[in-house]
Amino acid sequence: MAKPRSQQISVRDTPYYHCVSRCVRKAFLCGVDAATGQNYEHRRGWIEERLLQLADIFAIDICAYAIMSNHVHIVFHINPQIAQKLTPLEVIERWHRLHQGTFATQRYVCDEHLSEFMQKLAVKTAETYRQRLQNISWFMKELNESIARRANEEDHCTGRFWEGRFKSQALLDEAALAACMAYVDLNPVRAKMSQTPESSEYTSIKKRADAAHQNHQPRQLYPFIGNPTNNMPDGLPFKFTHYLELVDYTGRVIRPDKRGSLDLSLQPILRRLGLNSQDWIDRVTAFDGRALSVIGEDESLKRYSVSHRRQRQLRNHFHHQ
Repeated sequence: MAKPRSQQISVRDTPYYHCVSRCVRKAFLCGVDAATGQNYEHRRGWIEERLLQLADIFAIDICAYAIMSNHVHIVFHINPQIAQKLTPLEVIERWHRLHQGTFATQRYVCDEHLSEFMQKLAVKTAETYRQRLQNISWFMKELNESIARRANEEDHCTGRFWEGRFKSQALLDEAALAACMAYVDLNPVRAKMSQTPESSEYTSIKKRADAAHQNHQPRQLYPFIGNPTNNMPDGLPFKFTHYLELVDYTGRVIRPDKRGSLDLSLQPILRRLGLNSQDWIDRVTAFDGRALSVIGEDESLKRYSVSHRRQRQLRNHFHHQ
């Protein structure tokens, strides 16, 4: 039985999650359907555009993504601190970029002379929106439903385009995060959709590499900040150059279960994470076809297990009261 989302996603355990959505009935999101010859390559642009738009609205950061022929990989960072800093008006304005809201929220945005009752109603609704803006399930709903509508309209059909539930994995520590991001960024290379990571269309690594030529990081993606300290801004705890070397190293390893690869070399981030090369390859391959809901070092997994055992005990205690 699948776990409820409330048990799979918990910021208390980790803010980082790997999510995958797959099309149903062998439907194609993009690329050329071998069965029909129809080319759906343009749909990759649809989903990248929508994904980055949602990153501007939600209090959820995009660490990595790869848009494949019939599935999408995304690594998220939930950022509740951003959500809590927003005023009720800012929350409502963000949500109105997706939906028209309620009569009370529309009046709250436009009318400064609301009754006390209408103000309270709008602020209460804003708190509901605030929770949604830091919820991965709502993010994926807004992403998938819009793409499904466009694809069904183009295909002149109705019905489900995506599987009912997206899959998620909790990334409990820095090593799991780096491994998952590398796995996601290398998906097109492994599938022989591109020769190199930086030339892989509709991926985070290409977007980051293109921005690096202008000496900046893409605004819509969670930035690399290096080794974090108390005085540094929020961001990924690696240097961007080290991460590029890491992806290049990982892609050079020839894997018998995948078609594509690069050439082998050793990279600095492996030593910083305290991993040898075989440990790293084992870690990256853990994201392929495994029904694992959490990924991390032994100590991280132990802490996660203890934390969730306590949560279950508390739920059972209150349930039987």
